[in-house]
Amino acid sequence: MPRLSAPAFSVAGVQWLFFMVVNTVVVPLSIGMAFGLTEAETAGLIRTSFVTIGIMSLLQATISHRYPLLEGHGGIWWGLVLSLCASAPAMGLSYAELGGSLALGMLLAGAVTIVLGALGFTELLQKIFNPIVLVTYLFLLSVQLILYFFKGMMGISEGGAINLPVAVISVAIVIAVLIMSMKGKGSIANFSILIGMLGGWIAYVVIFGSESAPSNGGTIFHLFPLGGLQLHIGIVVTAFIAGLINMANSLVAISTVEELYDSQTSAKRYKASYYVTGAGTIFAGLFGLIPLGPYSSSIGFLQSTRILQRGPFILGSLLFIILGLVPALGSFFSTLPAPVGDAVLFVAYLQLFSTAIRNIRKLQIETGSLYRLTIPMLVGISILNAPPETFSSFPVMLQPLVSNGLLVGVLLSVIMEIIARDKRKELAH
Repeated sequence: MPRLSAPAFSVAGVQWLFFMVVNTVVVPLSIGMAFGLTEAETAGLIRTSFVTIGIMSLLQATISHRYPLLEGHGGIWWGLVLSLCASAPAMGLSYAELGGSLALGMLLAGAVTIVLGALGFTELLQKIFNPIVLVTYLFLLSVQLILYFFKGMMGISEGGAINLPVAVISVAIVIAVLIMSMKGKGSIANFSILIGMLGGWIAYVVIFGSESAPSNGGTIFHLFPLGGLQLHIGIVVTAFIAGLINMANSLVAISTVEELYDSQTSAKRYKASYYVTGAGTIFAGLFGLIPLGPYSSSIGFLQSTRILQRGPFILGSLLFIILGLVPALGSFFSTLPAPVGDAVLFVAYLQLFSTAIRNIRKLQIETGSLYRLTIPMLVGISILNAPPETFSSFPVMLQPLVSNGLLVGVLLSVIMEIIARDKRKELAH
C-alpha cells in the first residue's frame, strides 16, 4: 500500500471521522425518539456514543484485531431495540421496563462475550457459522438496515408518503458517491464518502435551512438513562441471543476484511477483539447505548475509498473522542441532516450487500443447500416487513424473538445447517 502524504493522511483521517459521525449519530437519535427522551438527554447519548465508540475503535485497531474497522453500534442490536420499541405497547410494556430489561440483557451478553472469547469460542463459532450461515447473516443485516436507511433518505412520513425534495437530494448523493467511488481516480475515489457527505449537507442546508443545535450538550455517561434494571425474561433472553449472534458479527467482519488485506487473524487477536466488544456491550447496558461490534459497513467504506492504512483510522478515532468530550462540537454534528447520513450509509451497506452476493457466488449450491440458503432469507425478509402487531398473538415471552427477522433468519439457518450436517454424518456411516 503506497504511503499517504501528510495532507492526504489528514484528510483521510477527517473522512473516517465523518464516516464515524454519520454511522453513529443516527443511532442515539433514533433511540432518543423511540424512548421519548428530551433533547438534552438525547444529546448526552450522542456524546457518550462518540467517546465510547472512539475509545473502543482505537483499542480494536491498535491492540485487538488491528484492522481499521469501526467498532460501532451493532446492526442486529439496533434493529432489535427499534422493533421492541415499536411492539412494546402491544406487549403491555412501558418504555422504562423495556429499557431496564434490555440493559440487563446487555450486561449479561457483554459478560458472556468476554468469557466465551477467553475460552476460545471462536473455533466453535466458525463451525456453527459456516459459509451459508454467514451469507444469510450478511444478506439479512444489509436488507434490514438498507430498508431503514431507504425510508430515512426518502423522507418517508408515518403515513407512508415520500418527501420528494428530500428524496431528490438523497438520490443525487447516492448516485454521486457511487460514480466517484467506481469511476473516480485518485483523491476523488479515495474521498468520495467525505465529498458526498459534505456536499449533501451543504445542499440540504441551502434548500431546507439548518437545524438548531441543542443548547445543552447533555450529561455524558449518565447511568441507566432508558430505565433502571428490570427483569422481563423474554426480552433478556432475546438480548442474550442477540449478544451471541453479535459475536458472530465480529467473526463475519474480521473474516471478510481479511480478504482485503490477504491476511489471517490469529486466535489471540480474535480473543482480544471479543474482550473489547464485550466491554463495549457492558458499557452500552450501563449508559443506554446500542451495544458495539466491528462494523461490517467499514468494509464497504474501505472498498469505496481504497485507503487501507490504519493510520487515518486511528486519527479519526482520536478526533471522534474529542468530538464527544466537547459539548459544542457534539451538538453541532448532531445537526447533520438525517436524510444525508442515511443516503451515505445506503451506499456503504450497498457495498456490504454486494459482498453477500459475491459470497453466494462462491458457494457450491445444490438443491438441498439452495433451500437452506433461501428459506431463512425469505422468512427473515417476511418478518422484517411485517408490522409489530402481527406477533401479538404469541406468548409475551416469545414476542421479542419471533418479531425480529434477522434473529429468526439466522437462527433458522443455523438449525438447518446443523440438521444437514447430522444427516451427512449418518450417510457417511
